[in-house]
Amino acid sequence: MNRTSMVTIGTMTIWLSALGFSMSAEDKDKYALKVPGGLAFDEFRGYEKWQTISLSRTDRVVAVIVGNQTMIDAYEAGFPANGKPVPDGAKMAKVHWTQKPNEFFKTATVPGTLVNVDFMAKDSTRFADSGGWGYAVFDYDAASGAFRPGDKTSVPPQGNDAKCGLACHTAAKARDYVFTDYQKR
Repeated sequence: MNRTSMVTIGTMTIWLSALGFSMSAEDKDKYALKVPGGLAFDEFRGYEKWQTISLSRTDRVVAVIVGNQTMIDAYEAGFPANGKPVPDGAKMAKVHWTQKPNEFFKTATVPGTLVNVDFMAKDSTRFADSGGWGYAVFDYDAASGAFRPGDKTSVPPQGNDAKCGLACHTAAKARDYVFTDYQKR
């Protein structure tokens, strides 16, 4: 092996090592999580940068719903009004936080502590028995800074497989199990 090749390999090794160390321990842990029999957190890598679909709020939490490009393309093609199902490969994430008043504008509600992240992935073969969608909830523990798969102690309680969201989402069966509309910009 010549000197140039050795320098190139050495440089690549250092570069790849640096990339590995740039991921926090928390990120490494969350990407190792999987709902038993279903979705893995790793399948949603990069969701933090996906485009916003909409917002939601309950008495308990505020949330942002985001989608990957396949989901955004379905909305831009007229989903759900066009009557077409969402294509395989579409993914959505719903990030929930507790609510708190804005420090500078007290009548405004803003996100507080992260509560959990819900995921939906369309794969009509893999999830044929749940309307073509797989679901997962990963609860966040602020004290430890770690996620865990949702379970029966979660709010709302979660099943232990990728079909856990089907019971709730059946109400939107006519809209391919998707509650959320894409809001006008």
